[in-house]
Parts: sequence; structure tokens; C-alpha cells
Amino acid sequence: METTVLKKIWLSPPHMGGNEQTYVQEAFDSNWIAPLGPNVQNFELAIEQFVGNGVRSACLSSGTAAIHLALEILGVGRGDEVICQSFTFAASANPITYLGASPVFVDSESDTWNISPNLLREAISDRIAKGRKPKAIVAVHLYGVPYKVDEIHAIANKFNIPIIEDSAEALGSTYRGFNCGSFGDIGILSFNGNKIITTSGGGALLCKDVKTKEKAVFLATQARDNAPHYQHSEIGYNYRMSNVLAGIGRGQMEVLPERVESRRRNFEFYREHLSDISGISFVKEPEWSSSNRWLTCILTPSYEFRERIRLALENENIESRPLWKPMHLQPIFEDSLSYVNGTSEDLFERGLCLPSGSSLEHNDLERICGIIKKLLK
Repeated sequence: METTVLKKIWLSPPHMGGNEQTYVQEAFDSNWIAPLGPNVQNFELAIEQFVGNGVRSACLSSGTAAIHLALEILGVGRGDEVICQSFTFAASANPITYLGASPVFVDSESDTWNISPNLLREAISDRIAKGRKPKAIVAVHLYGVPYKVDEIHAIANKFNIPIIEDSAEALGSTYRGFNCGSFGDIGILSFNGNKIITTSGGGALLCKDVKTKEKAVFLATQARDNAPHYQHSEIGYNYRMSNVLAGIGRGQMEVLPERVESRRRNFEFYREHLSDISGISFVKEPEWSSSNRWLTCILTPSYEFRERIRLALENENIESRPLWKPMHLQPIFEDSLSYVNGTSEDLFERGLCLPSGSSLEHNDLERICGIIKKLLK
């Protein structure tokens, strides 16, 4: 007797647009297989034109690499402290430790789930009072929902602390009509396989001037001095994106608006079909922002409630995932300083990310919602 294999529904799979292979083939045809080349230059240009607001971009091997270079360019070094949003993926915090600095974690506010302005102000004031002024702030647009840019940047400006704007999840999201990635002293993007567009792996550093971009590119290409031989006066890294992967990125940029539209449509479907279930709620979209809805996330009444949904979906070959476990709860950072209010811990306990890929079909969404509704009935 044959066993029926249920179709696998992934959380956020890659979704090719069609022209990616054309640009990759150009790299092969021209033998631009080595790092750099026309695809890298044109991918950077496409990012700059999309994000706008005078942004310059440098394509790198990952969003993590972009945060690492951003910290180094801002002068973070051994013994320094860097404030980091606690409710995020580990890649927001790990690069702080690469440079011998220490993360200071700040909890979220409930409106956007992002870094709390009140706690940020408290953390900075407390660290300064103790003679430990933070060297930088890593603020994250979580799940594509912009953080409170005006409030967070006003606090940073008051204390003269630069902001690294982690837009890894927010390409295509806007704040007061401007694209995320254009607000920080330095911004970063991720093109990991599960992001709204992908280059398989990859990321980008965003900045406001040519000098900063040149510094990022210099450090990302092993910090090679301008000499006919190999000479290095600084420590560098092998962080530049390859010309082949940049070809994928060029094709993906052409369909980015469609990908945002698809993800927002997924969110609206879930909200329409699940909002009437007692205890299930969604993070709201403030009137001053537009989210790319990279992942649709729901809040449930309890950990047990969340797990019932997750396991029911898993049993039907559907991938879902709890919200990020806050950094201040991670074993690797258990000794780090943190300024918390319980918000991110509560979100982690009760929150679940539902399948949100831009290639989801209508019957996939119906299947997911049907399982959840059946379970809760």
C-alpha cells in the first residue's frame, strides 16, 4: 500500500524570477568567474537605485560580513561596548565579538517588536554614568517592520553615537516613504537563501559617501595596498561577493517589487482567515511605515498554544518557526549586560513564524489556515 507524501511547504524558500540565469551565463561567457566584474557593479547600482536617498552599496559575502565591516569602519575595537537589539538573529550581535568588543543588549517595545527607545536611553545613560559610553548601536528592522527611526535616531544623535541599521530582513520596507537601509550611519542587507531576494549567500553594506564605500571594499578585499606586489598595512578580509552570485542578485532585483507584493498578500490572507480565532494576533503596521512582511508572524496566548500549532503543521510537512530567541537568553551571551523589560521573552514564548514565501500558492495558504482552524476547533 502506497503512502501519500504531503507536499512540503517551506518557511521562506528562494524564488527565482527568470533572468538570473541570463546574468550568470554572462559571467561564464565572459569568463568573469573570479570575484568582481560587471555583475557586481551592476548589482550594486541596482541596489543604490532602489534604496535611493543617496545610498552607496558594496556587495559582500554575507550580511554578517557587512555588520563586521560596519563596526570596524566606525572604530569599534577591543574593550569597547556596542548596544545591540536583543530580539534579533545572532548575526546582529556576533560580529561585535569578532572585534573584541562586548554587546550590551536592549529589549523591545511592543508596537513594532523592535528596540525600545526608553530602554535605549536608559542603557546609554547608565553606561555613560559608569564611564563606558557605547561606541555604536545596532538597531534591527525585525521581520520587515521598521523600528521607530525618528525616536531611535534622535537618542543616538543626542549622545553622538552612530547607528548600524540592520535591514537584513527589511529590503523593500519603508519608513515615512523612504526605504529601509538609508537611515543609519551605515546600513546592511542580507541576501541569504531565506530572504525576500537571494544571491544564495551574500549581503551588502550601505553608506552615504564614496569614501566609506571605498573603505569597505578595501577591507573586504584583504586590505591590499596600492602596490605592484602584495602589500598589506591593515588586516583585511575575504568578504567580497563573487561576480557569479551578483548575477543572481541582478535578476532578483528585477522582481523585488513583485516579491514584496506577494509577501504582503500572504500576510493579508493570514490576517483575514486567522484573526477571528481567539488569542491569535499579528504585529501591526504603524501608519508611518510599510513592511515588506518578509515573514508573517502570529502571537498566541501561550507557549503551549504555540507549540500545538507548530507541531500540527510539522506533522503535515509544513515548516514554521518560533520567533527569534532573544540574545540575552542565549547561552553564549548569558554573561553580557542587558537592559530588559520582558517584552522579547514574552514574544519568543508565544510567537510563531508562518510560511511566507513569495511562491506560496492560494491552496497552500488555505491548507495552512485550515490545519490551524481545525486544530483550534
